[in-house]
Amino acid sequence: MSHHVERTPYVIAYANTSGTRDAYGGLTEMVTLDSILVKPADLDSETVLVLMHPVSSGTYLPIVTALAKAGHHIIVCNSRYRGADPALLMEKVVQDLGECIRDAKKRLGYRKVVLAGWSGGGSLSVYYQQQAQHPTVTASPSGDGPDLTELDLPPADGILLMAAHISRHHTLTECIDPSILDESDPTRRDPELDLYNPGNPNQPPYSPEFVARFRQAQYDRNRRITAWVKEKLAAIHASDRPQDEHCFVVHGTMADLTVLDPALDPNDRTPGESYLGEPQEVNMGAFGLARFSTLRSWLSQWSIDDARGDAVACGPDIAVPTLVLYNAADNVCTPSHAHRIYEALGCADKELHEIPGANHYYLGPDQRAPLVKAIGLVDGWLRARALGPAE
Repeated sequence: MSHHVERTPYVIAYANTSGTRDAYGGLTEMVTLDSILVKPADLDSETVLVLMHPVSSGTYLPIVTALAKAGHHIIVCNSRYRGADPALLMEKVVQDLGECIRDAKKRLGYRKVVLAGWSGGGSLSVYYQQQAQHPTVTASPSGDGPDLTELDLPPADGILLMAAHISRHHTLTECIDPSILDESDPTRRDPELDLYNPGNPNQPPYSPEFVARFRQAQYDRNRRITAWVKEKLAAIHASDRPQDEHCFVVHGTMADLTVLDPALDPNDRTPGESYLGEPQEVNMGAFGLARFSTLRSWLSQWSIDDARGDAVACGPDIAVPTLVLYNAADNVCTPSHAHRIYEALGCADKELHEIPGANHYYLGPDQRAPLVKAIGLVDGWLRARALGPAE
């Protein structure tokens, strides 16, 4: 049965206790979260699915509308960093998600909550649930707030992971261009690590030796940036203006081997296409993953050794039922991410399913059948655990 869907926009507002302002607009002393309740007009439910991505909005994702048509209630809540993540602290996003869940229960009257972690919202959801069950994080990696152990984060009753990757810091490290030798002059490159250099002797299909060298160089570049960030931040902390920030550009963030070589982490994606466009253009374009950052945000969001929003690292602590769906034609979240997340989950009740033919967003004329398959799996899984609508 397909239900008529209604969308009700609303705002969640709560006191900003961080002492600093890191999001544009609104009142300094308040955090405001733009949200929308998407639900069938004719069907009540005690359960709501909560979807939050650290920086994107999933309001009009096909899977959101399709879930509502199938009878489910969904809150799509934007974090305070919607559309602008240079200053993003993942711990503050966890706080935002907690306030959304609290509001859903206290004001909207939902009794149960399922975290619907789509794409980058997957690792956020797992990090959130870990800290809601057993809070341990007292500050972001830079030493700034919030203290998650003091927030009384309400835990969810289940987790739904859809086309999710391990983390933003893993995704960046797998995409960062290791040929760049000088952060202040990105034209200084190692030609044998430059994927877009026509004279590079290393071409797809890449040899295992080249893949290993390239991956290590990607980790090395991430760590070089991190070392510079920590040195810069230490100098600020030691100054007479310890709350100052330093903004910087990260060049070259779309050099993903799997984009050019379909034999690596294979699935049904189209070779040579990235989720942001033509990969060589994206690599050095004005808009790219982590293109603009700040010192504190780098440590919380992008540092491979410091950022904590990691579905694999947090997964063993998860105690609620979890469903992991991955899309067979996804050019963002390749199969190894889903399998690693699933294997890391500590909950006894967990399932892993592939959606044949599905791309990352379920967008396109050929995506009807994959979307129907995904909705059927999600709907059956939720109802089997008494997390569906009241029908």
